[in-house]
Amino acid sequence: MTDLDILTLRTAYDNQLRPEIPDPVPAGVTVERDGPLVRITGLDAGGFITYRDLGGLTGDALDELIARQVRLCRERGESAEWKLNEHDEPADLADRLRAAGFVAEDRETVVVGPVAPLAAALPVIPEGVRLREVTSRADLERIAAMEEEVWQEDRSHLVWGLAKEIDADPHSITVVVAEAGDTVVSAGWVRFPANTGFATLWGGSTLPQWRRKGIYRALVTYRARLADQRDRTLMQVDCSEDSRPILQRLGLVAVTTTTPYVYTP
Repeated sequence: MTDLDILTLRTAYDNQLRPEIPDPVPAGVTVERDGPLVRITGLDAGGFITYRDLGGLTGDALDELIARQVRLCRERGESAEWKLNEHDEPADLADRLRAAGFVAEDRETVVVGPVAPLAAALPVIPEGVRLREVTSRADLERIAAMEEEVWQEDRSHLVWGLAKEIDADPHSITVVVAEAGDTVVSAGWVRFPANTGFATLWGGSTLPQWRRKGIYRALVTYRARLADQRDRTLMQVDCSEDSRPILQRLGLVAVTTTTPYVYTP
């Protein structure tokens, strides 16, 4: 793939998916605008700061914009994640965030690619494992319990966050579990952002003893078929270094990286 093709995919990502605002906005979720920024609260464990671009802000004006986010976090007693993409301007934005007290977490790669080849791929699911679409609170709690076992941290926000999205519009998100008997061994969800040609993949955590068996790949291709049924033509994932090689073998292309910068009062 040429640099021009990658630029085309990155431009589609920027123009269609950013800023990442839920549509419709679920009950209990707040969307606030501050210049070029959009702050979203009530959907995750803390706040989320998103934008398409910063409108050319630099220097003192940019520092003041960042400082306002810090003041709000302190006033509200809640953390906030500023999603910084590698190609965002200005080039010293990461330095300015760190100077204001934001802390970088693990970097992920943003991959984008066509849905059709993914939807046509043949998954190989291990014997005794089944994939199932879920919506119930009990199943969401089982997903959170699986993720807590994987990550060794509280993931209860997934339960109420996903439930809010499903209640707001069950056609905008589909949650899929991989089960072995009564055990959830992996799970992922696909969002269908309004007025775009994209489907976006999330989740994918898998219990250690069930990795390297094709379950993650099967979840990807299952959700790609759902996207194809919705006439979505492009798939996007923020992926870890564990899942990136799998997604690239399936035809997705790295267009940028993204690093969450988190401020905690």
